[in-house]
Amino acid sequence: MSERKYLTQNEVSAIVNAASQRKYAERDCCLIMLAYFHGFRVSELLSLRLSDVNLSAGSLYVRRLKNGFSTIHPLQASEVKVIRSWLAVRKTWLCRKPPENHWLFISRAGNPLSRQYFYAVLRQAGEDAGLSLRAHPHMLRHACGYALADNGVDTRLIQDYLGHRNIRHTVRYTASNAARFDGIWTPGRRRGRQLFDPKCNLLLTDGQILSDTHLPRQ
Repeated sequence: MSERKYLTQNEVSAIVNAASQRKYAERDCCLIMLAYFHGFRVSELLSLRLSDVNLSAGSLYVRRLKNGFSTIHPLQASEVKVIRSWLAVRKTWLCRKPPENHWLFISRAGNPLSRQYFYAVLRQAGEDAGLSLRAHPHMLRHACGYALADNGVDTRLIQDYLGHRNIRHTVRYTASNAARFDGIWTPGRRRGRQLFDPKCNLLLTDGQILSDTHLPRQ
């Protein structure tokens, strides 16, 4: 059986909590949360610039690679908070570096972060959180897609949000989501047509006729 290639929302939360206990908590939590909320690839995340962030408007310019669809995403309140915390720390790290450093995420020495660093951050945070699988950055992108599908977001909208040019890369997130079938057997969908004789003995519950719209929970 192949290993799961995405993180659940609870696992992402556990990783963020673990990262918040690390030495560079502000930056590392910001990295993880932005990667999750916006489904970033590693290169997209680490190439973010200060000018891509608009805290007053609560938005983030998402520059997609692989000929993907670049667009502007809204920032969640929790993201704005961690970004502000990280920017305050980042400012203190640039005392010995020229102020024109425009990368959002930098090292303690003021240099751009490497892919290897983010891989190491996520792997260690996953271990600290007690995850049963080895976490890596692309699992956050998949986690974003599955979370959006679980929230009932339309496949086309997920496609645009993740920057997929081809929708076949998107359907993996919605194909296994049972919530997309909710309501397809409602009376409205059937135009009022009754499926079965409501007086059938097996369809009676406590002497009452069982409605198709009020099925008993198992």
